Amino acid sequence: MDNQNNVKNTLDQIPEANKNAKSITGLVKENGKITGYQLSDNSVVSKQQGVNMAKQGQISGVGIAHRGDTEYLKSVPNGSENDNLGNLPSISPEE
Repeated sequence: MDNQNNVKNTLDQIPEANKNAKSITGLVKENGKITGYQLSDNSVVSKQQGVNMAKQGQISGVGIAHRGDTEYLKSVPNGSENDNLGNLPSISPEE
């Protein structure tokens, strides 16, 4: 089976991004778990807000996946490792 299709099959949906969609520039982590996302306008949103924004086309380059009952964002495969969410810097949650 084609590896590219394999990876895309792990995504539940890949929303169409609006022309003014933001991108994810950092991951908010608490105790090693992603709890939110820093966006290209430097705003920080929760994991659920990020999923909702992506579904509305407000975040580019991501798809929606799930583990159990929890939805999360995952990079859309594009052949480049540089923009994978796992390679983005981690930021501390706002105090």
